[in-house]
Amino acid sequence: MIIKSTNNKLMKKIFMYIGTAGLLFACSPKEKTDGTTGDFKYLVDEFADLKVMRYQIPEWDSLTLQQKEYIYCLGEAAKYGRDIIWDQHFKYNLAIRKTIENILTTYTGDKNTPDYKNFEVYAKRAFFSNGIHHHYAEDKFVPEITEEYFAELVRNSDAANLPLKEGESVEEFLAFITPIMFDQEMYATRRSSGQGIDIVTTSAVNFYEGVSQKEAEDFYAQMQDPTDETPISYGLNSKLVKKDGKVCEDVYRSGDGLYGKAIDQIIYWLEKANAVAENDAQRNYTNLLIEYYKTGDLEVWDAYNVAWVEDTESTIDYVNGFIEDYSDPLGRKASWEAVVNFRDFEASKRSNTISANAQWFEDNSPVDPRFKKKEVKGVSAKGIIATTLAGDCFPAPPIGINLPNADWIRKNHGSKSVTITNLMEAYDKAAEESPKSMLSEFAYDQAEIDICKKYGSHTSVVHTDLHECLGHGSGQLLPGTPSGALKEYNSALEEARADLFGLYYCADPKMVELGIMPDGEAYKAEYISFIRNGLMGQLARVELGKTITESHMQDRKLISEWCYEQGKAENVIEKKIKDGKTYFVINDFVKLRNLFGRLLAEIQRIKSEGDYEAGKAMVEKYAVQVDPELHKEVKERYAALGIKPYGGFINPEIVPVVENGKTVDYRIEYPTDFMQQHLDYGKKYATLEATR
Repeated sequence: MIIKSTNNKLMKKIFMYIGTAGLLFACSPKEKTDGTTGDFKYLVDEFADLKVMRYQIPEWDSLTLQQKEYIYCLGEAAKYGRDIIWDQHFKYNLAIRKTIENILTTYTGDKNTPDYKNFEVYAKRAFFSNGIHHHYAEDKFVPEITEEYFAELVRNSDAANLPLKEGESVEEFLAFITPIMFDQEMYATRRSSGQGIDIVTTSAVNFYEGVSQKEAEDFYAQMQDPTDETPISYGLNSKLVKKDGKVCEDVYRSGDGLYGKAIDQIIYWLEKANAVAENDAQRNYTNLLIEYYKTGDLEVWDAYNVAWVEDTESTIDYVNGFIEDYSDPLGRKASWEAVVNFRDFEASKRSNTISANAQWFEDNSPVDPRFKKKEVKGVSAKGIIATTLAGDCFPAPPIGINLPNADWIRKNHGSKSVTITNLMEAYDKAAEESPKSMLSEFAYDQAEIDICKKYGSHTSVVHTDLHECLGHGSGQLLPGTPSGALKEYNSALEEARADLFGLYYCADPKMVELGIMPDGEAYKAEYISFIRNGLMGQLARVELGKTITESHMQDRKLISEWCYEQGKAENVIEKKIKDGKTYFVINDFVKLRNLFGRLLAEIQRIKSEGDYEAGKAMVEKYAVQVDPELHKEVKERYAALGIKPYGGFINPEIVPVVENGKTVDYRIEYPTDFMQQHLDYGKKYATLEATR
């Protein structure tokens, strides 16, 4: 499970153009420093509704050479999964990416024209989203150039590097690729949602081929045993296809399996990493991961997760695999992702305190006792420093992670929760480089501004810790309730459940007693920020006329709208108009906390009982639809600020230092050119052929 950041920042991009032709050379400037001191710039680029930042790797020089090598190898394993996520997002993404890369590197025409600059924006948007659908809103975006100019770009680039079929001409290729890229209605949405449609066949995501929603649901329903107390996550690592009229799976695995060439490289670098691992626990679960990649056996995947979650002592850790199901309209199939990291010992002190008291939080939760865990096992939490982001975690990563996802593993073996401290720091530092903020525009008065400035950064981190460490790990399914019972509504409801757990406990006196909150007023900053964002702020991310489809945004809207409606009689949250602008003001924080508790209890019941109809009704009523007038107002107010609503990162580069043929160290370099990094990745880490 993951939680996304909503911080905002921006910076002007400076390109290095050299030569009379104005060519963009592959000489991306880098800072050869650990970046922890001096004049380090976090904001490096902005385009469309996106901005790009850099993050630092503090404490790098405190690691041993062996630890650095271990991280380097794990980072290479992570980067080799890049082609997988592109293909999973849309079956023609790789063909489009290879075309984009070819134009950027071989086009012989003028690269200083407005049209070419618009093409570069399209290229960067595709790199940011790992495809041609918006990374968050999931709608298709199209180039802001004419089809004729695109044809000129292709014709004046090296045809040898285009993803042509055997015997295919450039003109035939253009006839194929142009409508896919330019027709807004063709493959319009990466992941469909809503009632009255087949959400499988109307989704562009590449998890199903020639299969309807009913066929997919029937296929997996036959596999599920409701009495199995350790159920396998059927479908997690496969594409469901129809062959000779029969529905079957293409499993992701090494060799001749789907994505085999990419997985072979991941295995190669995992094996090299294992040779320099810190301890036997790491070698054990990495061997299990390698076996899983070789076989595609989901029972081995479960064994890997059990071994991984039980290692709570290692300094270095990683996530690597087909893990989160947010992109699947049915909430079953997983996108590939990876994060490499090491422990932030100072930041882990707070997380350790929370995890050490996990049983108290579970026992005192406002949910029905039937749904509580009698014994909370293996809940661990820590702050981490990310060193490499990859797959569905790059360029736009989570700021917190709680895994594994299987409910029975959580119940019997526990879970790991992490807060990625250097990414959160990068968001905060980048915000300081921006002259404007949402707070100044959307806070109702100076009192709101003051409390959010005083406590906001701290309470946001605490909420993230509670969300990841305890929220996702809390509660239990009733016997006989299958883990996938909530189907397409599971992700939004699960994120709402975790958010509510964190919101409820942010205000508990226990938090002050444990030294996690500074005083009894601090939680109000998080309540104000959450409600403001859920009811208004996040609408800036949604196109006018669109509904909310992304799970985390649905979660925040569901909670805020439900509490606003349920608290109307007592004016708990009040809608106010000042100077023609809309604000939502919390009048009673204690009653709002009680509403959070009531909603948490109901969503936990829905999950524990697998009440699909109640979950569906709640999401459709509170989480999807948008007030068009309020939406228009928010978009206009946000646009006036001149800031971008979405942010992502450039990865630092870990570079071997070789002397006399021997690696004596690994240094960190900080690139500043977002597009060049992706072009470099396209050359070094490409493994898969484009689907045609």
